[in-house]
Amino acid sequence: MEKQMNDEKVRENRLRRMADRQGLKLVKSRRRDPSYYDYGAFWLVNPWSNTIEAGHPDFGMSLDEVEAALLE
Repeated sequence: MEKQMNDEKVRENRLRRMADRQGLKLVKSRRRDPSYYDYGAFWLVNPWSNTIEAGHPDFGMSLDEVEAALLE
């Protein structure tokens, strides 16, 4: 279990660096309750205009979707 969580964090950090190189910021939902709809969701945000560049405003994206958006 701990290994899987560590692998996810490593992947998240790698995607943060990819986003940064593209002038974007990877933002993770701050929800701590798994019953909320956006728990664990991510968005790609333009840090200059503070607008969402990728991800549904309410539901966000998974790490797989973030990676796909960054590789487009």
